[in-house]
Amino acid sequence: MLWRDGAIVSGTTAPLDLTDRGLTLGDGLFDTALALGGRVAFEAAHIDRLVASAGGLGIPAEPERIREALRALAGQGERLAIRTTLTRGSGPRGLKPPDDPRPTLFATAAPSARSAAFAPLRLWPTPVARNETSPAARLKTLGYLDAVLAAREAAAAGFDEALFCNTRGHVACAGTGNLFALFGQSLVTPPLTDGVLAGIVRAEILGLAAGCGLRAEERSLSLPEWRAAEAVVLTNSLRLLAPVTAIGDTAFASARHPAVARLSAALTASVAEACGVASDVVA
Repeated sequence: MLWRDGAIVSGTTAPLDLTDRGLTLGDGLFDTALALGGRVAFEAAHIDRLVASAGGLGIPAEPERIREALRALAGQGERLAIRTTLTRGSGPRGLKPPDDPRPTLFATAAPSARSAAFAPLRLWPTPVARNETSPAARLKTLGYLDAVLAAREAAAAGFDEALFCNTRGHVACAGTGNLFALFGQSLVTPPLTDGVLAGIVRAEILGLAAGCGLRAEERSLSLPEWRAAEAVVLTNSLRLLAPVTAIGDTAFASARHPAVARLSAALTASVAEACGVASDVVA
């Protein structure tokens, strides 16, 4: 289903100006959120990030309109993935943004499989490098072709997701999520300066770590250092916290690690509270 201009319509088809810069140049942003029982998990964080990212790009964004779209769609089902898209809107030929942008905002919702939450996965290290020098590397822009091609490569190799290192050889992220590695009581995730998106669930896990007996750290690590971790997890808004069982040919017992179990339980409780649902609804 689709929200556009204050109304919900069935399907996902609506008129679009074919000179919209989101379509022609990838000049825009998107956000993906989980809705349970009619409420969006971590709604304010999703809106704040999208508005702040848009501000950094010089795209006007109205938080109340975004909230309207999220809440309208969240009420259409019990478990939904909601994608909000904001573009700079239409413009003349050329790269220079128009002086007076007229942004396009729309959102779509589709069922989100409960089985995807906390499900283990395997990562394939891609040779495609994450460009940590690009401002776009820290935003959910519409230009995802590197991730698309890496996902195809990972699937062809029999893996679930791609793992990206940056141009300095530091592990940055997965194709659709942030990464954490466990070393004893230390829970390490790459810093944003390594070309990392400020993930909503990433921030939640950083806040929950101490209550799970862990010391959260943002630190650059090479791929060989990640392979030496006790456990690795991927986080995003739909998978929530996915135990990584392999990086290439290196296996991990992440799904059975007690610290991963504590983090999963804490995140489940946090999502349940945010959505006003019972914990067993989350996963």
